[in-house]
Parts: sequence; structure tokens; C-alpha cells
Amino acid sequence: MPTLVDRVAAHIKARFLAESSGHDWHHINRVWQLTRRIAAQEGADSEIAELGALVHDIADWKFHGGDDSVGPREAEKLLRSEGASEAAIAAVVDIVATISFKGAGVVTAMRTLEGQCVQDADRLDAIGAIGVARCFAYGGHAGRLLHDPDEPPVLHQSAAAYKASKGASLNHFYEKLFLLKDRMNTPTGRAMAEQRHRFMEEFVAQFLAEWNVAG
Repeated sequence: MPTLVDRVAAHIKARFLAESSGHDWHHINRVWQLTRRIAAQEGADSEIAELGALVHDIADWKFHGGDDSVGPREAEKLLRSEGASEAAIAAVVDIVATISFKGAGVVTAMRTLEGQCVQDADRLDAIGAIGVARCFAYGGHAGRLLHDPDEPPVLHQSAAAYKASKGASLNHFYEKLFLLKDRMNTPTGRAMAEQRHRFMEEFVAQFLAEWNVAG
């Protein structure tokens, strides 16, 4: 008989397989696998961490008018329909409610080790080569420019300001992606972030060198 984790994974896969903004099943699956690795290294409860990874993007605020309440509500609904315990539901819903980056000046501290593992895994998939691809995939989905040299990055000091931002995709590296390495929660996450961070730095340097070819 399929486990709770397996049943939730099957549901999420069917729901997000064709999503094209970079928040698809393949992103969720990578976060799931990274979470498993980090949780094993850090001694976290694997079931709670894996469930948190699987439902972390079940209803991202970016696709629901900035509403942070939809994700936790949808996660609770799915977990309850699959027979999860009340304790598991509460732990996973807390992860979903807290996981998102909400601006350079906004603290989004995870309260549990399981949540820290999921948040680190999600942030790892936002950086490195995959992170670069996802940044521009979402930018295209949202109708954003690749780069606007006349528009400086903004280190948003509130969640409202971050959510309202319509800046070019390259600015996102300065506004979020370059900040993630130093915001990893676990030793495992921090170690895994180093090489991915260096890749992004090299990519942005190369991007700007090619952009300024006429200079």
C-alpha cells in the first residue's frame, strides 16, 4: 500500500506536471529529493520534511494575487483528505506558511528543523544553474524584461514591497538569489549552496560582459 508521502507525491505530480513558470513538478521533486538528503544529514523527521517539500508550492502566493493564506489552506485540505494526523498537518502547514522569501529586509525564520530542511532545499533549487533557468522562466511568464540597465535593484524592506515588484529578471539576482547562500538554515544546506552561488556570480558577470559588448 502506498505511504502517505507516496500518495501526496502522486497527487502533486499530476497537478503540476505541465506548469511552465519554473514552479512545476520537476522543481517540487528536486526540492523533495534535496529535502530528503538534508533531513537525513541533520536528523530531522523525514515524513514531516518530505510532506512539507511536496506541498510547499501547492498554491504559491505569486499565482494567487499575493494571498499567503491559500497555500497553507490547500496543503491542509490535501493532507486531511489523505488521512494525515492532526500533528502532521499542523507541522506541515506551518512549513508552507513560513517558507517563502518575502524581501531582503524581511525575516522568515523557520520554527522547526523539518521546516529549515525544506526551506534550504527550496532555496538551493532557486540558485545555481537551475536557479538561473527558473529565474528567467518566471520572468518570461510574468512579462518581465531580461535586464534594464536604468533600473537599479531594490532591497525590499517589506513583504508588500517585494510582492509589488515588477523589476527585470537580472535584478532578482541582487534582490534575492545572491542573498540565499547566507540565509541557509543548516550546515548541510550551507555547504551545498557554496558552489551554486559561485556559478550564479560567474553567470551574472558573463551576462553583463555580453550585454555591454558595445561599451
